[in-house]
Amino acid sequence: MPYILILYYSRTGATRAMAQQIARGVNRAGGFEARLRTVPPVSADTEASAAAVPDSGAPYVTLEDLKHCSGLLLGSPTRFGNMAAPLKYFLDSTSSLWVNGDLIDKPAAVFTSTSSLHGGQEATLLSMMLPLLHQGMILVGQPYSEPALTQTRTGGTPYGASHWATGPEPEALSDDEITLCQALGERLARLAGEIQQRKTNND
Repeated sequence: MPYILILYYSRTGATRAMAQQIARGVNRAGGFEARLRTVPPVSADTEASAAAVPDSGAPYVTLEDLKHCSGLLLGSPTRFGNMAAPLKYFLDSTSSLWVNGDLIDKPAAVFTSTSSLHGGQEATLLSMMLPLLHQGMILVGQPYSEPALTQTRTGGTPYGASHWATGPEPEALSDDEITLCQALGERLARLAGEIQQRKTNND
């Protein structure tokens, strides 16, 4: 079954919670499996190494997961207005896919979580778009026809889904954030289906 890759890095669980809601949106669209994958942490200690399989949560991503996906949703917590180093480290290893043009014309979207309302969530989303543009992917945002985008008092941007991870339970998503995560997953899966249908018709 064709799949949409939901690739994320999460340290406290907030970005993972977003990925799970996005997967629900992908599944709601139908036609694609929602494949959740993560990346291992990076370390300043050159002798450190992560286990081949994480203790819990989604498996680690491979280049093959990315190469054969029908669409990509990329998520990271905000790190000074940029994506987290582990996710950037993986993206820096995708030169072979770029050389072969494996990701050209596949739809992609981004999502992030941050601990402060103006802590760089939009800058982080934009930073994650840059390598996707280099790969020739088609960027998908969130239109203002989605009512939650204008009524949210927490996260949510036209650049992609976001979450304001504040309070005693930082992993808890607001109702509007859940709606926007699911809407983004559903929209990307629907567009991926339309792109694949056009390719089939042209063949």
